[in-house]
Formats: sequence, structure tokens, C-alpha cells
Amino acid sequence: MPTNPNVIPIAPAPAPISPPPNGDGDNEQALYEVRKKIYPRAVTGWFAKWRWAMVFLTQLVYYATPWLVWNDRQAVLFDLTARKFYIFGIVFWPQDFIYLAVLLMICAYSLFLFTAVAGRLWCGYACPQTVYTEMFLWIERAIEGDRVKRMKLDDSPLSASKFGRKALKHGAWIALSLWTGFTLVAYFVPARELVAMAVEVRIPPWETFWIMFYGFATYGNAGWMREQVCKYMCPYARFQGAMFDRDTLIITYDPTRGEPRGPRSKSADYRAKGLGDCVDCGICVQVCPTGIDIRKGQQYECIGCAACIDGCDQVMDKMNYPRGLIRYATLNAVDQHWGWRDMVGRVLRPRVLIYSSVLVIIVAAAGYTLWHRVPVKVDVIRDRTTLAREVGDGQIENIYRLQVMNTQERTQRLKISASGIDSIVIHDLPQLVEVGPASSKLLPVAVRVDADKAKKGISRIEFNIVAVDDAGRPAPDVFSIHEKSAFYKP
Repeated sequence: MPTNPNVIPIAPAPAPISPPPNGDGDNEQALYEVRKKIYPRAVTGWFAKWRWAMVFLTQLVYYATPWLVWNDRQAVLFDLTARKFYIFGIVFWPQDFIYLAVLLMICAYSLFLFTAVAGRLWCGYACPQTVYTEMFLWIERAIEGDRVKRMKLDDSPLSASKFGRKALKHGAWIALSLWTGFTLVAYFVPARELVAMAVEVRIPPWETFWIMFYGFATYGNAGWMREQVCKYMCPYARFQGAMFDRDTLIITYDPTRGEPRGPRSKSADYRAKGLGDCVDCGICVQVCPTGIDIRKGQQYECIGCAACIDGCDQVMDKMNYPRGLIRYATLNAVDQHWGWRDMVGRVLRPRVLIYSSVLVIIVAAAGYTLWHRVPVKVDVIRDRTTLAREVGDGQIENIYRLQVMNTQERTQRLKISASGIDSIVIHDLPQLVEVGPASSKLLPVAVRVDADKAKKGISRIEFNIVAVDDAGRPAPDVFSIHEKSAFYKP
């Protein structure tokens, strides 16, 4: 059968467990493989620096944002009780749900684009699971030591020293987890109010629940489950192959250069022995947070963190071999021995161009609508208890309710009128209607029309809302809203 060039080869799954040959219980095997704890080795290098830079950047944004102040309030606050969502100078209401959908589309297409170009960049550098696992591992190394010391400590019998180290480590993990949960809730409850409630030990039940829940999830995922989340719980690991092709930059091992692998001394003429550049030291496996061997080919467990590149480059430097035995490359580049320029030349392929075009269009459209966003929203609701009634002077009256929402943090002065039928007027409504900053107002409105001017049945009308200044003149940043409705004459 011919091979599809666009399909990325994945390491084969383990063979199924066969039943005992003699039918008795002497050769029974477990249905599921018992998890072997992974002890990732610390590594330094170019990609490790980038990974830690992303840890600092993402956590600086996450932990610091709730403490930023804008217009005498929290800069980013999702006030579910008041149904207002503050993001710096913009106030969103539930009616702005479309912007959430647009944000999700931008995130999705960005993920597709980055993955098509350079593999699992999100997983390796910015995913919360990766970021918090790195933080928890740093705490673990600081208290228990590096890989070998941690393995010896776990294998040793329980002692006061071991208990103390374990207790200190888990205490630090729990403290970080609770602060992470506290910060999450601070996006929904003002951070300073939440701190005051915590000092007085009077945090409400729901806030307490979410702090504990998110803290427990952080502690469990980053402290205990770690690679299990990436390998078995995260769906992204399963469908990433659909976004790869043979021109996607991924972490690869070069078998033509590295094989046959084998140990040797630094001064040995390994070429004369028929060996490749791989010294079979196992560093690439020891530094991998998911415990895979990248030399076995592409595997869905690989999260693209590039720790194996840094580890292998260190070994190559010690052996005075060229770097790049494990490197970012494409499958076509490895098979055809392309250089960096040839790989970059294949970046602008149809898939990347389509993702980029769609992403640019969505971002441009979202930016345009936000820039030209009308700061006042109006919903017109007819009073259904009384469709119409006759009032003095031979007029027909319909009752409406206007829900006016001000999305800006300054008072809006509005002039409201109606049109669509001759002699139409709004009865007993102030000439200027004021709506406070980031607030809403419900206005009962009585619309009257001379009986001889309105036709029987339904007539279309419009409510016109115009921003004005204190004197009733159009405001400098004038805007107008026209909301359609219906006028009924029996």
C-alpha cells in the first residue's frame, strides 16, 4: 500500500496482552500498565530559558492583573452579580456575548496556525499544565534535590529527614495552589475586598469553594498527575496529528547521523567503529517530562518542550560533536537533508496561508467593531398587558419599556424621540435622559398618535436615541441609535 506523504508516522502502540497459554492463573497480567513515576532531570539551554521566560511572563500576567487599577476600580473584573465585565477601559454586558465567541475563534485559529508552523508550541511553553508543572518541579528540586537525589529519597525508608522534606515540599505546593485559586476568584470578586474578607475569615461559601476547588486541581494536576494529564486527559494530544504535515517544524531525532548508537570515549574514533553521533547516554529520556524516547520517532506524548534538544546539545558539546542531533526540523528536511533556509522556504504553504488569512480577517473585524462600538445599547419591549388604549384628545397610546445600558464609565445624556407615523409623540418623558456610568436604566415610555393618523392594525415605528450635551446639543462624540418596534391601533 502506498504511503501518504502528509501523514506523520507515530510510534506504534504496545501489543495487546495475550491470555495465559495454559489457562490457569500462573501467568496473569494486569489489564492496565502501572504508572512509573517520572523524575525529570534539570536541564539548561536556549529552550529552557525560553520556557522559563514564558513561565515568568504568563504568571506575571495571571497573578498581577487582579491588582491593577483603572478608573478607580479593578482593571480586569468579571462581575457576575452585576453582569458587567470590565477589561481596562471597556465594559462588556451579557449582550456582548458575540465578543466572547470571537475571542474563542481567535484563540482556536492561533492554535491551528502555530501548530501547523512549529508543532505543539502551546503545550511546550504556555499551557497551564506545563507552566505549573515547571513551577512545582522547581520547588521539588529546591527541597529534595535533583533527579538522583529524589529517586534515592523515595526509595529510602521513612525517617524524620524524609518526612520533613516531604512535608515542606507539599506545604509549599499547597500554598502555591491556594494562592492560585485565590487569584482566580479575584478575577470575579474584587481582589482587595477578597483579601479583607480573608483577613477577617469571612469569605462567602461559593468563593471558598472555588478557591479550594481550583487550588486542589492545581495541586493534583501539577504535583501528582503531571504527564498523565497530557497523555490521557488532554484531547489536544489526540488530534494534533491532523494539524501536522511533513513541513511542520517539530522536534526530531536525526537517525542518519545518530545511528548506530553506542557508548564510546571522547577520544575514540567512533567512525572507525561504525558508530553514529548518538552516545546512547539516555539524557534525552531523563530530561523529558513525559518520559518518552524521542529516538523512537514521533509520539503523541511529546509536548514539544524541547528539553531533549537542550540535553542532547550539552552532550554534543562535551563530546566536541556538532549540535543538532536532536533539533527542530521537518520530516521532509530530515529525509532529504535540507538546510534551515530550505525549511523556512516551505513555511508559507496553503494551510498556513489559509489559517493566517482567516485569523487576520477575524482580528481586523473584531478590532473594527470594538473601535466603532456604540457606547449605549437599547432594548425596546412592548407592554403586553395593554396593547393599546384611547386617551384624551382622540389619541391612541401604546406603552413600551426601554432598557438603556451605558457601556462607558461616564454619564450619558440622551434625547429620545419616535418616528414612523405623523403626529407621533412620546408623552411625559424628560427632554434629557441621564444614564450613569456603566449602568442601566429602565424607562417606561408612552407613545401617542392621533387616531386619524394611524392605520388600523400594526404600524412600524422607530425610537431614535441621540447623545447630547448638557444644553441639549449633539455631543462631541455624537452617536445615534435607531430601534424598530410596532405601534398597534385597534
